[in-house]
Amino acid sequence: METIAEIQTSDETVVHEQGWQSWSPSTTYRLGAAPHRPVDEDKRLIAYRHTTAPAPGTYCGEGLFAVAEGDSVTLFAATDPTAEVPTILAVRAGDRLVISANGSVEIRQHTGDIPGALAAWADEVCARLAVPAPRPAPTGWCSWYEYFTDVTADDIVDNLEAMEDLQLPIDVVQVDDGYQREVGDWLVPSGRFPDVPGLFAHIRDHGRRAGIWTAPFLVAERSELLAEHPDWLVGKENPVRVGHNWGQQLYALDTTHPGARDYLRTVFTTFAEWGIDYHKIDFVYAGAVPGRRHAGVSGIEAYRSGLELIREVIGPDAYLLGCGAPQLPSIGMVDAMRVSPDIALEYAPGSGDLSQPAQLGAVLNGESRRFQHGRFWVNDPDCIVARPAVEHRIEWAEHISTSGGLRASSDGLRGLDSWGLDTTHRLLAEPIPSHFV
Repeated sequence: METIAEIQTSDETVVHEQGWQSWSPSTTYRLGAAPHRPVDEDKRLIAYRHTTAPAPGTYCGEGLFAVAEGDSVTLFAATDPTAEVPTILAVRAGDRLVISANGSVEIRQHTGDIPGALAAWADEVCARLAVPAPRPAPTGWCSWYEYFTDVTADDIVDNLEAMEDLQLPIDVVQVDDGYQREVGDWLVPSGRFPDVPGLFAHIRDHGRRAGIWTAPFLVAERSELLAEHPDWLVGKENPVRVGHNWGQQLYALDTTHPGARDYLRTVFTTFAEWGIDYHKIDFVYAGAVPGRRHAGVSGIEAYRSGLELIREVIGPDAYLLGCGAPQLPSIGMVDAMRVSPDIALEYAPGSGDLSQPAQLGAVLNGESRRFQHGRFWVNDPDCIVARPAVEHRIEWAEHISTSGGLRASSDGLRGLDSWGLDTTHRLLAEPIPSHFV
C-alpha cells in the first residue's frame, strides 16, 4: 500500500465505503464509527473481496472511497475501474486521515454531497468508456423468496396461472435455484423438475418470457462437474475455496480454461434452445478471485472474459442480470445489477453481518448505490416481497419504489393479502426514473 493523501478531519467528517461486490456493505460512517465487517471466514469469502482484510478501525473502499467535510467531498476512485480496482484504506492519525491504495487512483474534489460526487464520477466513466445507456428492464416474477431450493415445477405453473388470474403486469417468469441437481450441473435436473425444457415452453406458451438462475462460475464439491473436471478449477491442484453454501464447499470455475469455456457455451446455448432469454447470473464474484488459471491473467480479466462469453452465447437481445458481482469490473457487461445483499423476511440479519440476507443491509447498499442506476446499468435492489410475514414490508416497498429500476415479485402470489397484492401491482406498473441522483 502507498500513501496517496492526508486529509484534515473534524467532528463533522464522514467517510464513505463502496464494497467489492453486490453483497459487500457500502455506506457512510461518521468518522470513528465502526465499519461493517464479516463475522466469520465463510461469510468473508462469499460476500467480501478475498484479498482484503482491513485492520480494526480502518475504513476501506474497493475502487471507490470518499471523505466529506460539510459540502466539500474528496473522492478517491480507480483510474481504470474495469481493469484494476485498487483497495483504498483510510486510517485516522490524530486529526488527520491517512489514505493509502495498492493501485492507480484518481483524486477528485467535489462541492456538494457524496451521492452527487459519485454520480458525477460515474457520468465521466460512462462517457470515457462509451457505456451505452441501459435498456429498460422487464418486470418479473422469481421463485426464490417463497420456495427457495424446495421449488417444484408445479409451483412455477401455479404462480404462472395466478399472475394471469390476478392480472399482474409480469413480463418474465424466472425459475431460480432448485431446478438443477447440484450447483455447477446446470443441465442435470432435480427430481422436482421432470421436464425442464417443457416447463420453459409452457411459460412462453402463456405469453411470458422465460428466465433462469445460474451461478455459472461456481463449482460445488458434490457436483458432477467437479468430479469429472477438477482441472477446470481456479488453483488447479490447490483449488481456491470461495465459500460454503448448500451444505458443501464451493470452488471457482476457471473461465480461461478451454474445456470450462466450452462447457459454459454448451449450457447457455442449451438455454437459448429452450427459449430462455432472461438470465440471472449469481455468485459471479467467483470468476474474479485471485489464483492460478489456465491463462496467466488477473482475476478481473478472467471475470470479464467469462461475462463476455456468456453475452456472446445468449445474444444481444437477451437480458442479463448480475448478482453477487464485483461492481466496477462489471461496468458495460450486464443489463442490470443487484446492488445489495438479499432481502429476507427479517429486518436485520441474526449474525449481525450486513452482507447477509435481511432488509437492513439491502436498504443501506441500495441507497449507497443509487448513483449507478441509469448509468452503468439498471439497479436491482432485490425483489418485491409484500406478504404479511415480511417485517417492515411497508418500508421495504418504499425502498423498492425509490431505489430500484428492476422490479420482480417473489411471493407466492395466491398468498398475498389485499395490501400485498395492491402494492405488488403498483410497484410493477409504476414508471421507473431514468436516474436516481
